[in-house]
Amino acid sequence: MTGGHRSGLGRGHGPARASVGIGQVLAELRPEFPDISLSKIRFLEAEGLIAPARAESGYRRFAVADIERLRFILTAQRDEYLPLRVIKQRLDGMDGVSSLQPDAMTRSELLEATDADEEFLAELEDYGLVRRARHYGTEALLVVRSAVALREYGIEPRHLRAVKAAVEREVSLVEQVAAPLARQKGSREPALRAARDVAAHIARLHATLVEDGLNEAGLASGAPAAGTPPSASEALGLRSASGR
Repeated sequence: MTGGHRSGLGRGHGPARASVGIGQVLAELRPEFPDISLSKIRFLEAEGLIAPARAESGYRRFAVADIERLRFILTAQRDEYLPLRVIKQRLDGMDGVSSLQPDAMTRSELLEATDADEEFLAELEDYGLVRRARHYGTEALLVVRSAVALREYGIEPRHLRAVKAAVEREVSLVEQVAAPLARQKGSREPALRAARDVAAHIARLHATLVEDGLNEAGLASGAPAAGTPPSASEALGLRSASGR
């Protein structure tokens, strides 16, 4: 984790520049991540997620790739709520470090990361919202987190069967479009591109229809920015009592 990590994450962000001190790193990242602090950067270094160079004076010096690596870590924490162990596995994969199963968490790690209990996870598995497995990935983490937040509003796993059924029907529509392309000889890229495109349109349509329904019910809090579909939580107007 000390040498190879500088490749990959620092590309595509303008010309190279000299390394900078930790104060300049904070100034660059704080507008996007207001909670960033000296202690957090030091903690991430102690955990082995970053490894900035050291000047002869002993001060940390951050290259462009170091800053981009920090941005990647902070984004994964903020947007995907990933634990550091999973983020480190992703970074190891980018660095070319072998891993048994990227993003894999044990059952106990999944429960700890989501504040769920065994009974609740088993119920999600029974209703097909989470696949029962020895190890769980990012998708399971996000599903369980969302289900835990919804439970604070009295929405239980059994109520989410309708969501699961709707998703299965939407996936079936995507497959109907992509399957003929996938059977053609040559590259699978046209099928993959079509699947992504159709799925994105369906997601936007779904969010728009939910927003329209909330408008009719007088429950919408405001229109999303032009051309930007609301997220599931924004469309439903839901937020956990704990702010997660």
